Amino acid sequence: MVPLSRLLSWMLRHEPHTVGLVLDTAGWVDVDAVLEVCRDRGFVVDRARLVRVVETSDKRRFAISDDGRKIRAVQGHSVPVRLGHPQQDPPPQLFHGTVERFLDSIRREGLRPGRRHHVHLSADPTTATAVGARRGAAVVLVVHAAAMAEAGHRFYVSPNGVWLTERVPPQFVEFPGA
Repeated sequence: MVPLSRLLSWMLRHEPHTVGLVLDTAGWVDVDAVLEVCRDRGFVVDRARLVRVVETSDKRRFAISDDGRKIRAVQGHSVPVRLGHPQQDPPPQLFHGTVERFLDSIRREGLRPGRRHHVHLSADPTTATAVGARRGAAVVLVVHAAAMAEAGHRFYVSPNGVWLTERVPPQFVEFPGA
């Protein structure tokens, strides 16, 4: 299921146009169109398997619409979408997993979304460690989220529990050993 999940991430978050998909303004696309692209790429997948991937994915990156006709990624887009996640007050601290080679840049510029719409933050250090470990030895940063919110920064929570914000200025980032 991992290769199918990766294909879905690529199609629904980053490159829908390269396979002929057109996301609506909220990131939704017709399930039948996604199934067709999957089959064209050699995946044996029907609606039931697609729903199973959405429902059993450990990262819960995707959602199926209430009527079952559309699918979308719930965060992480590099293409323009307005997901409509509700603004929420964050907990006092959130966490960000990264690797050593990015620390100097983060100290200077804070956390930036890169090609994505938002910086992704975790509610717990364990999840942040897993995220950082995808690129090497993980370094977990503490983000003083409540202080950011008090300073006017907005936070959103995706349905899979990922906290989102436009950027994290360096004064709100606590580095290990600091």
